[in-house]
Amino acid sequence: MSESTSTVSAAAIAPKKNGGSRKLSLPVIMLIIAGGLALFSLVRVISGANDLTSVGQVSGALQLAVPIGLAGLGGLWAERAGVVNIGLEGMMILGTWFGAWAGYQWGPWTGVMLGIVGGAIGGLLHAIMTVTFNVNHIVSGVAINILAVGVTRYISEFTFAEAEGGSSKQSPRIERIPDITVPGLSDALGDLQAKHWFFVSDLAGVLGGLVTNLSVLTVVAILLVPATWWILWRTGFGLRLRSCGENPVAAESLGVNVYKYKYIAVIVSGGMAGLGGAFLAIVSTGIYQEGQTGGRGYIGLAAMIFGNWMPGGLALGAGLFGFTDSLKLRGGAENVHAMLLLLAILLVLAFAWQLYKKKHWQAAICLGVSALMFAWYALTSTLPSQFVDAAPYVTTLLVLALSAQRLRMPKADGMPYKKGQGK
Repeated sequence: MSESTSTVSAAAIAPKKNGGSRKLSLPVIMLIIAGGLALFSLVRVISGANDLTSVGQVSGALQLAVPIGLAGLGGLWAERAGVVNIGLEGMMILGTWFGAWAGYQWGPWTGVMLGIVGGAIGGLLHAIMTVTFNVNHIVSGVAINILAVGVTRYISEFTFAEAEGGSSKQSPRIERIPDITVPGLSDALGDLQAKHWFFVSDLAGVLGGLVTNLSVLTVVAILLVPATWWILWRTGFGLRLRSCGENPVAAESLGVNVYKYKYIAVIVSGGMAGLGGAFLAIVSTGIYQEGQTGGRGYIGLAAMIFGNWMPGGLALGAGLFGFTDSLKLRGGAENVHAMLLLLAILLVLAFAWQLYKKKHWQAAICLGVSALMFAWYALTSTLPSQFVDAAPYVTTLLVLALSAQRLRMPKADGMPYKKGQGK
């Protein structure tokens, strides 16, 4: 693509100035992160839930966030090219099965590669249906989800069921991928976190979770976030791919092979979701189990929407969902109970902001809900187990509801396209 063509394409896919959001500078982002950590520290001190920002909590949250983040990255690739990928859950399922099937026979890294291939096959099927035959994207994605469940259940009957240590619902044990722990630094941060000092111990817990028992595959998954940003926003290939999701007719008129880029994006999308599934089977549990994705493909899609179709925001959303899930698994009712206090304080801050913006009705609602949260926290010491189990999904709904007004999806996302339709 020539320089002039690239300039025109960039202009075509850029958001309008009055509709775009101002970019935050690095110092502002660091201040926001520090403020959030201070708020967590305050809640921890008041509630006594010292595991809230512990090394184990952060490490567990990171491990739970990786499959969600990889599914979200898969959705990002597809939707930036204009294809809605509801089939991420099914592609993750294919990734878990193929990853486990190859992993227990030929080693974990072979399992990772076959997991990516399994998800990519699902992506290819989705691309054929949506790009070539213009099947409704939602219908195609749902069909892939149903098909993945049925296919993996069927082939497990004559693969895992006949293998030593396996059954029709789970695979034999898979060899683990090595973990990384930074010697010295990990112990020092763990000791500092155990002192439970305000902010300092919480910062040590967060940093300690990033250098303790970190799977090599986790590092690879984290690096895929900046890699995706660089490819899609700093290369000519990424510019052409994103132009297919914003205005495919204009992109075609400039010489872009829209079908090719949509196919590439959706296949990569499936591969990312398959990698997330392989991570679940090989790193998180060490075996394939029927139903182990647990809706993470859908939560990954929610993380992508929360992140406004951007890699950085997606990573933040995945971290939020992973942290909520980790609270349930590690601390149960105590940690989730402490989150009531956090929500109440956040609503007080929202009240002040809405009052500053002179939105009095919204401010009154925030204040009222905050008062209810404070009362609920003060009058109870634990929460019902059902609420604890539902916490990750409630968080998903709340985050999407609160972030809906600032979202901007690609303009041609989910819209049918036929070659030459602009002529």
